[in-house]
Amino acid sequence: MSNLRFKSVEEATARKAVKVELPKERVEAYYARQVFNRQRMFEYLPKETYDALVEAIDNRKPLSRELADSVAEGMKRWALENGARHYTHWFHPLTGSTAEKHDAFIEHDGKGGVVEKFSGKLLVQQEPDASSFPSGGIRNTFEARGYSAWDISSPAFIVDNTLCIPTVFVSYTGESLDYKTPLLRSLNSIDKAATRVARFFNDDVKHVICNLGWEQEYFLVDEALYAARPDLVMTGRTLMGHESAKNQQLEDHYFGSIPSRVEAFMLELELEAHKLGIPAKTRHNEVAPNQFEIAPIFEEANLANDHNLLLMSLMEEVARRHNFRVLLHEKPFAGINGSGKHNNWSLGTDTGILLFAPGKNDHDNFRFVTFVANVMAAVYRHNGLLKASIVNATNQHRLGANEAPPAIISMFLGSAVSSILDRVEKADSISAITFDGKENICLDIAQIPELTLDNTDRNRTSPFAFTGNRFEYRAVGSSANNASALIALNAAVAAQLDDFASTVEARVAAGEDRDAVMLDEVKKLIRDSKAIHFDGNGYSDEWKEEAARRGLDVETSAPLMYDRYMLPQSVEMFEKTGVLSRKEIEARNEVKWEMFTKKIQIESRVLGDLAINHVIPAAVRYQSLLLDNVYKIQQLFKGSKADSISAQDLGNIEAISDHVSAIKSGVENMVNARKHANHLGSEREKAIAYHDDVCPYMEQIRYHIDKLELMVDNEIWPLPKYRELLFVR
Repeated sequence: MSNLRFKSVEEATARKAVKVELPKERVEAYYARQVFNRQRMFEYLPKETYDALVEAIDNRKPLSRELADSVAEGMKRWALENGARHYTHWFHPLTGSTAEKHDAFIEHDGKGGVVEKFSGKLLVQQEPDASSFPSGGIRNTFEARGYSAWDISSPAFIVDNTLCIPTVFVSYTGESLDYKTPLLRSLNSIDKAATRVARFFNDDVKHVICNLGWEQEYFLVDEALYAARPDLVMTGRTLMGHESAKNQQLEDHYFGSIPSRVEAFMLELELEAHKLGIPAKTRHNEVAPNQFEIAPIFEEANLANDHNLLLMSLMEEVARRHNFRVLLHEKPFAGINGSGKHNNWSLGTDTGILLFAPGKNDHDNFRFVTFVANVMAAVYRHNGLLKASIVNATNQHRLGANEAPPAIISMFLGSAVSSILDRVEKADSISAITFDGKENICLDIAQIPELTLDNTDRNRTSPFAFTGNRFEYRAVGSSANNASALIALNAAVAAQLDDFASTVEARVAAGEDRDAVMLDEVKKLIRDSKAIHFDGNGYSDEWKEEAARRGLDVETSAPLMYDRYMLPQSVEMFEKTGVLSRKEIEARNEVKWEMFTKKIQIESRVLGDLAINHVIPAAVRYQSLLLDNVYKIQQLFKGSKADSISAQDLGNIEAISDHVSAIKSGVENMVNARKHANHLGSEREKAIAYHDDVCPYMEQIRYHIDKLELMVDNEIWPLPKYRELLFVR
């Protein structure tokens, strides 16, 4: 391996950028070319079918099987004309990634040949094998039947030669086996609840749409170096590696000039994304070396989530064409920033109103305050659950480290919003709810215009921050399915808005003035949820202590955080909103515990193999060279001179022995801890044991390996080092 490494380092890091052929048309000409969107529907469907389908999509209604046949015929014609040979139901199982089974557009023609057919039955429903997907006990291994069903709200698209149809995935007994089903339920729930409250201010509102703008962070590494790191290949992160002398401490990578190889990758990624209707807009260097970000224009949340999952698959494919591997793990390298997927979450009405944007009069400002106060209350009441929705075996490495949000959910509001909430709390009428006009900064430089200040600053240490007309949920991990966080957040806010609406309606029905009632209830929400509001430094030890005093959830163990799903208030909230049943919650927790255990199990096995079969032999080989050198010095020089010359080598020899011994005993103890955990009775107990007993040994082993990396001859060390992995050339 060492020869491969040292031959490949120069080769891998000296590659030229792959030339990308730019389309001759402008972006608008090829944007969504591979998507069966409304423009394609209008072209390929009969007018009656098109109108009925659009009506069903816009008003959240099911489509009849008769109309499905007509849609299927038009969709097939479009797909075949664009090179598709197969179709698949594309769904999001509880693995966290996507799944698909391809079928050709062929049926027997009764004459010994075939014809290309695609019916409404095949479009609407299929039966993928459910036995091998995680189900948390909902399905036994021998119970294989599960159903995928067409999600009409997310358009079909073509990848390579396959028509992909977004679908939900449910068991034979009706429970959700995926992320999309409860996400759609949560979106329907928040639509209904938020519409109830929005109609207190505007009777014309018929729907509230949840929007999402994700920011996808990622690392790139050279493919040859990636192949020489078994830990990266099998776990997505480096299980060992001393930090480079230079990493991100100079802050020279953030927003810096994009390396030509990376820019070529980004360009092709954007081209492919645009063809698939993914509105990629922003790209830049992130803080850590070799870390980058891509972000789209915001979209309706269900579609945005589909696009994010599609983009993650696309990134891996395009990266290989540029001799890169993309790393979506939240913490692939120790000591530098990890990667998140900031979820910019907002609500807007079908009349064009952004519910988290201040208005121009008392009425609009009161609407803004009402929705912000309800979100505060929801996040406060379910802060432990929201944290559980974003934590896993990979994201737990990131939270609280190197600019990642802390493992405590709090809300940053900024000085302007905080000030208005303080005034509302003391107000006697909604006329007191006013916002100061935006301020300007004059730099007194003739060539520079005045700068307009936003109504809030940014707080990079806040996991849930108000950023103007939306909330930025920064704690979501880079490899995650956004739906996990959105399901919990939407359900919590929907339940809170429903409670608020019911209380207001009951008091108004009893004869009270509606504005006075709403102001009174909003003031209660502000007072009762103050504990969640924190605009300070979320990294400080003082905040951790203060958060505990406020009653916020400060648990840091991922397996224990999952218990928050089974709290009575969580189960009641999910069932009340219709997002998840108790059985589905229990099953998902089983899957979460099992996935946590398996990921740590794989990491510990890989680490043990590398430690015993790669690191220790290299260290012993170098130790033997030192011993040989000491022996020769002792033979050549006599007495104190020989002792003086060989003293440093003798110290290194002893230190290597100590580290090797510690690694061997650490691996043995880790294996024994793993064996003990594997024999525990429940998935929860196993996950806790892996977190509490196996993970600490992994850290101990890494410590000694990283010390050896600094001591062993560079030509003997078997793995590419951080200084090689982290800098694209």
